[in-house]
Amino acid sequence: MPFPEDSIAPHETIVLDLHPHWWYIAKSGIVLVVAMIVGLWAAIALTTDDAAWQDAVKLLVAIWVLVNLGWFLTRFIQWISTHFVLTSDRVMSRSGVFAKSGIEIPLERINTVFFNQRIVERMLGLGDLAIESASTDGAQHFEDIRRPSDVQREIYIQMESNDNRKMDRMGQAAAGGREAAAGAPNTADQISQLAALRDQGHLSEAEFQAKKAQLLDRM
Repeated sequence: MPFPEDSIAPHETIVLDLHPHWWYIAKSGIVLVVAMIVGLWAAIALTTDDAAWQDAVKLLVAIWVLVNLGWFLTRFIQWISTHFVLTSDRVMSRSGVFAKSGIEIPLERINTVFFNQRIVERMLGLGDLAIESASTDGAQHFEDIRRPSDVQREIYIQMESNDNRKMDRMGQAAAGGREAAAGAPNTADQISQLAALRDQGHLSEAEFQAKKAQLLDRM
């Protein structure tokens, strides 16, 4: 299930859209497989002279299988509905199907990104990520992230790109302001134009003095 495009701004692009690592559901899956094997053994190979005891054991095993199946399905739904998203502007985390929760961290507010991998996690390609930002909540922690070192590097790349875009926009705005200032006539030129209109008879002396006073007041 991809992250919905309507959750991002029109100018944003999605760089990473990650579900938790498959290890997130592997533990419940392994237990479910073991429970199903035991259930098949109980259904086929378990024989005893005490029929009541045999039925009780099979019932308990069946309940155990159903409980583990429910656990696996719950973890699977949590896995497929959890997103760690990096866009060109921010880092987001979303989880939940009916009751949703989420975190958003603008790239310009991120100070440091940490990752941690234990030996087994490094072998499997997952780890934990911590993002320290300029907020009162401190560092935000994200677990079971795929290839956390690559994610850390990509976050820093997007932070640099975001800073470059901001500097470009500031430079364009400053250049536009200089062009507008250079193209606009100054007060002395405007007064000279008004004087010419007066001399040509298009303005009276009173109108000329009133317009001149308005221009001088703006200085």
